[in-house]
Amino acid sequence: MPIPDIFQDHHNGLTGPICGGFDVTPDDGSDLAAMTRGVMVSSAGDVAVVLKNGDAIILPGLAPGVIYPVRVARVLATGTTAAGIKGLI
Repeated sequence: MPIPDIFQDHHNGLTGPICGGFDVTPDDGSDLAAMTRGVMVSSAGDVAVVLKNGDAIILPGLAPGVIYPVRVARVLATGTTAAGIKGLI
């Protein structure tokens, strides 16, 4: 029997809880499978990203286990030193 979800009819806005996620492999040439609502790392470091609006920036010194609310289209290999990157949706 599936777990009941009393919120199944509610819209998942950007301020709502994270409802999905995926492992991210940094790649300079490919976008992520889905635009993120946030990212998290399991090993501290920098994460080079292309944001939803196309800006390429480095998110410096991300700490493990912290949810960073950023809309990311691509995680770049060049400039990324963090490991265990998760895309949160």
